[in-house]
Amino acid sequence: MEKRNKSGGSVAEVIRKINLSAQNFTVHQEKTLRALSYCRTSALGGHIDACDGCGNLSISYNSCRNRHCPQCQGHKREEWIQKREQELLPCSYYHVVFTLPEELNVLAISQSALLYKTLFEAAWATLNKFGKNKGIQLGMIAILHTWGQNLSLHPHLHCIVPGGGINKQGKWRAKIKSNKYLFCVKAMSVVFRAKFVASLRASGIKDQDLIDQLFSKKWVVYGKRPFGGPKSVIEYLGRYTHKVAISNHRIKEVTDKEVRFGYKDYRKEGQKKEMTLSNTEFIRRFSLHILPRRFVRIRHYGILSSSWKRGKLQDLQSDLKIQITEVKPKTLLKKCRCCKEGNLITIALFGQRGPPEDFLAVFNASSAK
Repeated sequence: MEKRNKSGGSVAEVIRKINLSAQNFTVHQEKTLRALSYCRTSALGGHIDACDGCGNLSISYNSCRNRHCPQCQGHKREEWIQKREQELLPCSYYHVVFTLPEELNVLAISQSALLYKTLFEAAWATLNKFGKNKGIQLGMIAILHTWGQNLSLHPHLHCIVPGGGINKQGKWRAKIKSNKYLFCVKAMSVVFRAKFVASLRASGIKDQDLIDQLFSKKWVVYGKRPFGGPKSVIEYLGRYTHKVAISNHRIKEVTDKEVRFGYKDYRKEGQKKEMTLSNTEFIRRFSLHILPRRFVRIRHYGILSSSWKRGKLQDLQSDLKIQITEVKPKTLLKKCRCCKEGNLITIALFGQRGPPEDFLAVFNASSAK
């Protein structure tokens, strides 16, 4: 059966409470939601594991491995963070958040790929411009989030930016002191708005009323003081890289008609509250955050881009005498729940029909001990 959290339910459980075919979902959204509802259930088959220590047998069902699934992100996050540990530079790192105004939510629904692509481009164009004004080539890791705490549409980019870069002579320059912000956020907000609207127009969006509304508002770019050190950067990245719209531990209760979940109201200083929605409305909101197929939600730019990392970054780290500790991949073997010491080794696979009867007999006998 599906792995349940200790509170009141899961996203998959809510999905199974409604008739997906009767809702107004796109084909891609419905396919994604069905995958989440099947996660760690007999629908995806499973495997039988034996402990190499005590010999205990255990049965596990397969994961959907969908990037929108609250249950399938832990291992992906760890792998991604391990790779980033090899790319750290000797400077302060800054957290910058680029947020889109709510007037663009209509486009986020009807033309999400275009809007989110434009968000990435405008954010990097803004930071790149400020960096070049200081005579350096910056880098950026950008992570797209599309949700607010109550599952409303709230597209924004979390960007991690090293406080240094490459000057015109190709040499490293740690530009920014550790006790200051990266750049003036008010100035970045103005440039970000201009870059975004220009890119939107270039892509064919000619709605002048929308353009006027966008220019009439103050846009929000949020900047934080630098992290304490490289280790802090990695720990902080782990919070954002593979998040989904809502985690299962925030769900307090699921009934046949409603779901109750917790959230933080940031308009009231992060006050903890609870909200109750119908199952249909909850999944409708959740579906707003299903990204287009093959859309890349974590992107690297400048001196942190993939082209730079194919040699140039390693040369820079060598010139700066940075010692890179080789990180060994974490084992995928799980520990035995019975003896707590042995590793679980897969000895058999099974499909939707469930485990073979001969294994079930052995398993039941083992469990009865």
